[in-house]
Amino acid sequence: MSHKLEKLDNLIAESAKRLSARAGDDYGVPVTSLEQRIKATLQKHLLRDEPDASPSVITEFADKLQADDLCLIVACEQGNQKAWDDLVERFSPTVRSAARGASSNEEAAEDLAQSIWAELHGLRRGVDGQPIGKLAYYSGRGSLAGWLRAVVAQLAVDQHRKQSRLVQTEEDADFDRMVQSSSQHDWSGRDPVVNPEDETLRKLAAGEMQQALSNAVQELSAEDRLLVKLYYFDGLRLKEAGAVLGVHEATASRRLTRVHAELKRQVESILMSDKGWTKSETDEAFSKLAVGLETDIEPLLAADKMLTKKENEIAG
Repeated sequence: MSHKLEKLDNLIAESAKRLSARAGDDYGVPVTSLEQRIKATLQKHLLRDEPDASPSVITEFADKLQADDLCLIVACEQGNQKAWDDLVERFSPTVRSAARGASSNEEAAEDLAQSIWAELHGLRRGVDGQPIGKLAYYSGRGSLAGWLRAVVAQLAVDQHRKQSRLVQTEEDADFDRMVQSSSQHDWSGRDPVVNPEDETLRKLAAGEMQQALSNAVQELSAEDRLLVKLYYFDGLRLKEAGAVLGVHEATASRRLTRVHAELKRQVESILMSDKGWTKSETDEAFSKLAVGLETDIEPLLAADKMLTKKENEIAG
């Protein structure tokens, strides 16, 4: 073994030990199994494009992997029944929510949700007799909940294609290319490279967040929606918007701050309770999608006839 490879293996071994220690429950997964998973993820998502990555970059990359989720998935692959029960219990709401979003009716959604568990566990068996499932494609780079939503979305596409009698490949490499989860963070410091699986997750998250925002906006009072419209889309200053509403500039400012906080809380609540998002996922989504979503509020407000009526009443 070359010195370079030996050094890499040592880095991976230490990273695997730290990952196991970080997990709330490692399910008894051998550190050697985690080493294999970390090495495969490094090869695919870092070393393939940066073969001479420094030890610090490699270590930072490995230490960003999701410890709890990765240990859970590896344990499931190894036939740990407790891990599988925990997986189903913890993520059934996420799977069902994603299935409803990708299906035309409740019955189709239920069928899709049930199909996911079979796909994850494995419908085929390898030469060693063990099931070959989609769990092997989870890298640990992004949250397991986000990856599962992408798997549901892709399976829905696959089923639609089959029903439409289109050719659908069954090659593992194709599935990997299309739905392998990865984080939106650029941990290496390099310019981010857009790939199909990242784009799938981004669009899915943006769509769910936009729907949650739409629902949250509709829960605002007419005057609060009007204030948002006047300030963001009509270009009025707070003093001018306050005059339309018949309040002082300071009052309009305080009200707008309250509306921001109210919308954020409501969107978080919808995403976590209805869509199965985690708190960290909602925080990350807000930081990345806030600008785009802010502009997307405009058609929601413009289409609100009650808002227009209220605006005319106040302005008149």
